[in-house]
Amino acid sequence: MAQQIFIRRDTSSWFFQVWVSFAAAVLLCGYGVLNLPLEGINRIFLAMGFCFTLFASFALSKSIRDNQDEKVDTSLWRMQVWFAFGISLALLIWGLSMMKVDPAHLGYMLASGLFLISATFTLAKTIRDNHDADVMMQNADVHQAREQ
Repeated sequence: MAQQIFIRRDTSSWFFQVWVSFAAAVLLCGYGVLNLPLEGINRIFLAMGFCFTLFASFALSKSIRDNQDEKVDTSLWRMQVWFAFGISLALLIWGLSMMKVDPAHLGYMLASGLFLISATFTLAKTIRDNHDADVMMQNADVHQAREQ
């Protein structure tokens, strides 16, 4: 008797919403960096801080997901990914606190930065879930073909 496999997939509207949220977060951070009343080097520092945080968020999300069922990465790699994420946040917060901007601009940058981190984690999870569903579907098709 063939075993029925249920594969849960994200809807296309969810996939669209996740990408729109990620794009909005990137655009809001970019808008804030470009329109803050800052000198050149401070603007570059802030842009690099957001980029570092973005890439550290993707790396952390992937590392957590890869090691979810079993430890496939070394403990030093996992530690490095967590440290990179923590350092990126610490540097971004420190940089924002040292810049001479009014509280409204500071609040905007903090909110858009948190939105960027949240959207990054959600995007990474959605992409990985769809990939896992595709792999499960391929494995189910191969298994079903062998039974026939």
